[in-house]
Amino acid sequence: METRAESSVFVGVVLLGILSSVCGLLSPLGVNYEVVALMGIKYALEDPHGVLDNWDETAVDPCSWSMVTCSPDGLVISLGTPSQSLSGSLSPSVGNLTNLQSLLLQDNDISGLIPPELGRLSKLRTLDISTNSFTGKIPTELSDLRSLQYLRINNNSLSGEIPPSLANMSQLVVLDLSYNNLSGPVPSLRAHTINIAGNQLICADGAKEECKGTTLMPFSFSLNNSQTSRPSSRSKTRKIALAFGTTLSCICVIALTFSFIIWWRRQHNKQIFFDVNERHYEDISLGNLRKFHFRELQAATGNFSSKNLIGKGGSGNVYKGYLQDGTAVAVKRLRDGDAIGGEIQFQTEVEMISLAVHRNLLRLYGFCMTATERILVYPYMANGSVAFRLKAKPTLDWSTRKRVALGAARGLLYLHEQCDPKIIHRDVKAANILLDEYYEAVVGDFGLAKLLDHRDSHVTTAVRGTAGHIAPEYLSTGQSSEKTDVFGFGILLLELISGQRAFEFGKAANQRGAMLDWVRKIHLEKQIELLVDKDLKDNYDRIELEELVQVALLCTQYLPTHRPKMSEIVRMLVGDGLAEKWEASQRAEANKCRTAYEFSSSERYSDLTDDSSLLAQAMELSGPR
Repeated sequence: METRAESSVFVGVVLLGILSSVCGLLSPLGVNYEVVALMGIKYALEDPHGVLDNWDETAVDPCSWSMVTCSPDGLVISLGTPSQSLSGSLSPSVGNLTNLQSLLLQDNDISGLIPPELGRLSKLRTLDISTNSFTGKIPTELSDLRSLQYLRINNNSLSGEIPPSLANMSQLVVLDLSYNNLSGPVPSLRAHTINIAGNQLICADGAKEECKGTTLMPFSFSLNNSQTSRPSSRSKTRKIALAFGTTLSCICVIALTFSFIIWWRRQHNKQIFFDVNERHYEDISLGNLRKFHFRELQAATGNFSSKNLIGKGGSGNVYKGYLQDGTAVAVKRLRDGDAIGGEIQFQTEVEMISLAVHRNLLRLYGFCMTATERILVYPYMANGSVAFRLKAKPTLDWSTRKRVALGAARGLLYLHEQCDPKIIHRDVKAANILLDEYYEAVVGDFGLAKLLDHRDSHVTTAVRGTAGHIAPEYLSTGQSSEKTDVFGFGILLLELISGQRAFEFGKAANQRGAMLDWVRKIHLEKQIELLVDKDLKDNYDRIELEELVQVALLCTQYLPTHRPKMSEIVRMLVGDGLAEKWEASQRAEANKCRTAYEFSSSERYSDLTDDSSLLAQAMELSGPR
């Protein structure tokens, strides 16, 4: 009897597992197969900085993991770990992430073979494993990636011939195989832009007629003949002369071509992108970015109609638009587009911004460049910005506000401590925190400050930011750092608590003294309920309110060195280490900073709320979308 009962239970479990696997992402054993695949990747890698520490094999889904981006229905669509000093190998389990659209592993030290299982990722559009230590041959299975647009496997140690089957990849826009140890003839590849420079054995053993294909960038021929039967000295000399003459002719043709292009641009004011013909202009993608034609965005937004205007700020206006396929987008038309910089500089900065991939960061969908326009295209966020939602009805409930604070903190943590180079936002505020359809926080407009400044240094001649959010050191010296963003995040917490924008809140508080001094005062007097948005009534947790106010005050300390890092803030928001940090700050303030605080209370923080000409000159990076 017991055996029969056990068998029945076993059959029931198996049937339940099979039903689960049919209905969702669960395997027959009830395990999320994407979790299993990602854990396989993690175990095969060496992670010296712990960027994958929150990957948990017991998790139900991986959508909250760092470096992982999911679709609205919870499928893993992007994995990006660029410049994280990862080593080890790339696990074949990557082939089980069948919904993956973007895989970015560039600038690490990953070695071993390129898994042929990558060929299973039929939805993959971007594959960048450049600047690693991969060896062996290029898997022929990569040619199965018929949706792939952007393939970079340059700067590795790959050998062997370029698989002829790569010629079947009709969607390729950029193919970079440069600086490997590839050999043999070049097949007739169909990418718009091809780079095979730095492969000294390319075509070394092939006859001239076998060296087919057209490249837009030069590649090197090897002049060392390693065949068993050596030709005569005259034959060698003739081949060398022929190769030299051919190379010189190519250089002349390329020089003449570029001279003609420059002349044509001056005469006709055309925009050139990787020397692609104009008929392909609207279909170009740069990595996981699409380059739009200006006319396409005009049509999408009704010629940038004021009826479609959903946000405005110091850096430009934002319009809602619909692409030809019906996709809703937010189109940000930057002010003074012709003064933002040249094409290559703008394109480089935009590509760097696009590499910041995180669940709590707004994904850059594409861009547009003309002689006088610089435009960024983002996915449209149906629930708008936090600033908008705080004023709308029904009001955001307390748990949603807490979740928004944590999501924004995680996005900023990624920008500060997991990007290389790190990105400083410089305008953290409720209007730049967007909400997806599930009311998850998405940090928007990151990277714009650097894009607009064109400086390697963070010292700028004009303060960028929004009145009420500007850190005192940035306001006075123009010197920004990640602690500038921490200050803005502290003000954001006060916005979430009070339901008011910082400038409005500051004006009201200014009747009783400078804003932050007033917050400290009512906190000391245990009257922080005065801060709470009246629309919340009593629907909030008093202990959680106390914790959020403490975090806000820690973030807005006058000295940047006294403010916590975003990684510490994330830990404090989830209940780890806040009490110790708060106690230490209070001791430090009592023992060392009392005089500085008394001096700053009426001088410095009043600058943040005073409706003066200085605040009027502070530039807003963007308004709500």
